[in-house]
Amino acid sequence: MIDEAAVREALVGVIDPEIRRSVVELDMVREVGVADSRVDVTIALTVAGCPMKADLEQQVRERVSAVAGVATVVVHFDVMTAEQKSALRQRLHGPAAAEGEKRTIALDRKTRVIAVASGKGGVGKSTLTANLAAALALGGAEVGVIDADVYGYSIPRMLGISRRPVAVDGMMVPPVAHDLKLMSIGFFTDNDAAVVWRGPMLHRALEQFLADVHWGALDYLVVDMPPGTGDISISLGQLLPEPDLVLVTTPQPAAQKVAMRAAEVAGKTGMRVAAVVENMSHLVCPCCGEISRPFGEGGGRRLASDLGVPLLGEVPIEEPLRVAADDGTPLVIADPDAPSARAISAIAAALPGVLRPRAGAERIHTPLSVV
Repeated sequence: MIDEAAVREALVGVIDPEIRRSVVELDMVREVGVADSRVDVTIALTVAGCPMKADLEQQVRERVSAVAGVATVVVHFDVMTAEQKSALRQRLHGPAAAEGEKRTIALDRKTRVIAVASGKGGVGKSTLTANLAAALALGGAEVGVIDADVYGYSIPRMLGISRRPVAVDGMMVPPVAHDLKLMSIGFFTDNDAAVVWRGPMLHRALEQFLADVHWGALDYLVVDMPPGTGDISISLGQLLPEPDLVLVTTPQPAAQKVAMRAAEVAGKTGMRVAAVVENMSHLVCPCCGEISRPFGEGGGRRLASDLGVPLLGEVPIEEPLRVAADDGTPLVIADPDAPSARAISAIAAALPGVLRPRAGAERIHTPLSVV
């Protein structure tokens, strides 16, 4: 005879792949039926077309099949009612803001915000962001990513994510890939279309990313900043809670000087420059190992010295880094022994030491307001 209590205990181990909590804790288990050697389990999904339905079904089958006496597992799916969705939202994210009430960003107090920025485009900032976030996750951290490069969004492709966030009673649940939760403007455009929104629309979208997304208990929120010093960068500097800025530059003096301007704007918007990373530092010949420096030498070190912050690393140019980005798997995962992957992993290992500590695990609620 199958023990129903043992089945329910097994279901505790079924984890929603995007909310990343047990389906039992989320009250998603509707029914458990036991008859002879057969078990029927009904799971309530947040939406009818839940993109992770197959993953949940596989987890239920694996967990329940391990219970003594179970020969057959049949998984049924239901959809949460509006009241159940509202209860889930309150459990995860608190009540929705009332009309006229200030919206807030709610993060665990331990969450540290890393803003990856550059003074100009074309320095590999987004590729570095995706790999840096993946390297932090490989180290066991809970990591979220905001693709705030609103006109040049590319992180969804670099992480191989095409599905959109799931909306639950006004709360957005970000899609997950490579253990990274992601929000991007790209999820709200059609077929990689250009973003032609004006500043106020973009500002409201970024507010939603910070106020209406269930990020959960993150260790790090990594933000891919837009290049330059425009309105969006200023807004993010004022919206993000205690962000630490990592400046990306290439070795050439032109990139270094423009990155210095980004640092100046960061200081005026409450961001703290934590470190510099030099990307495209050098090129290693795969045949003879000879090193060449097509973009010059020393820009990253000079920028770090001028700002009085550490140079965390120098990332070489190599084709596998670009190929992995186009294929949707960060190189630190696809080929961790590649020279650029090793360099980025070393940067990720050193990064926590230059960030401001965020002690405790209480939630903070910071009003979203921009002057």
